[in-house]
Parts: sequence; C-alpha cells; structure tokens
Amino acid sequence: MRLDKLLSNMGYGSRKEVRQLLKAGSVRVNTETMKDASAQVDPHQDEVSILGERVLYKEFIYLMLHKPQGVISATEDGRDRTVVDLLDAEDSHFNPFPVGRLDKDTEGLLLLTNDGKLAHHLLSPRKEVPKTYYAHISGFVTEEDVVKFAAGVTLEDGYLTKPGMLKVLKSAEKSEIELTITEGKFHQVKRMFEAVGKRVIYLKRLSMGPLQLDASLPIGEYRELTEEELESLLVLVNKEES
Repeated sequence: MRLDKLLSNMGYGSRKEVRQLLKAGSVRVNTETMKDASAQVDPHQDEVSILGERVLYKEFIYLMLHKPQGVISATEDGRDRTVVDLLDAEDSHFNPFPVGRLDKDTEGLLLLTNDGKLAHHLLSPRKEVPKTYYAHISGFVTEEDVVKFAAGVTLEDGYLTKPGMLKVLKSAEKSEIELTITEGKFHQVKRMFEAVGKRVIYLKRLSMGPLQLDASLPIGEYRELTEEELESLLVLVNKEES
C-alpha cells in the first residue's frame, strides 16, 4: 500500500496534507525517515509513526450505535440528519454505513461498518438473522396474537411473513411486547401489528443476531464493538459459509 494512502486512510489528512508531513520529515517507517509518498509499506508488518506516535492500522471499523428517534438510517440525506452525522471525524473518515435500517421514529441497536462482506451476510434474506424489538402497542395484545404471529401474518399487500416470536410483557390498552423476526421488510413490525388490528406507538431494536444493544450506551451515543462482540458476528458468518 502507498504510504500516503495509508496515512490518509488512517485520518492523518488529505493526500496533499500527508505529503506535507512527509516533506517535513515527520514520518518514519521502521527506523527510517520517509519522504517518498509513493513508497510501498505493509501495514501489517511495517511500523509507521508520525512525530514519534505509532500509526495503528485498521481496515474495517465496527460501531454499535444507540440510534435516537428523528435520525435517518443513511449515509446522507438532503433534509434530515443521518446516523453518520452522529460520528466523530476520526470514525466517519472510514466511511461506515448502517447495516440495514431503522425507521426515523425507531430507536435502538444499529450496526455501522465499512465491512461489506459482513453487512451482506447479516442482511441476506436467506440467512434469516433474527432481530428482536421492544414495542409499545396501542391495544390489548393477546395470546391469540402470539399464535397468529407464530404462523406468520398476511400484510396489507398480501405478503405472508415468516413466523415471528411474540412475547407479551404487558397486555393493556397500551401493551408492551418483544418480537423476534428474521426478515426486514419495509416497516415490517408496524405492518404486522396493523394486520391484527393494532398500532405500534413506540419501537426499539434490542438485538441483531448475537449482537445485543449495550444497556449502558446512552441514546445517540456509539462505541466500537468489543472483540467478543465482533467475534460472535464473525462466527455467525463463518458458520453460514461452512
């Protein structure tokens, strides 16, 4: 990899700014001061430093975001703030994107990464990665609804959903539920409840596959995945490939 590309990718400035650092003698590769922007380096083998600070190379970034309401699950939008707008510059320069989407008025777990292979596996319909939601429902949710969801419900456009595992936490005029589904149709949770004559008034995603929303992560904040969390996702991908 070209030295200027490595440093630019790691957030040390544009190619032009990196070349200025090189010209000033601020960059060392192993024990040698390097001024050639086109010099080839192995980011996994060579030790690169700027002003004595080692450059820690990483190709991919994996972020857990506690998405707030009112933010769009996209990388850019002409009107609304996006989930990428919530990131610090040191993370946004990796160009991460949301893995799937949560509606504008839905909050909860959202994974952002620039690892396209992992995202593809998590979003592929045939992988049937389970996603669990917590919701407030206008209307009494009953055991009859649990049975209907377990069989799959027919949406307004005639589509029969795959079975969903509905758990009633509180049955009242405003019920509380948890629902696990393995699909990601547009507004699916809302449409499934509309199919049984009820309405979602609050929705939060709790998990996606083995990844659980960190209960201590404030709404609107994010953090990198732990090694254990990332490993659990990679195990899922590798298991599906085998």
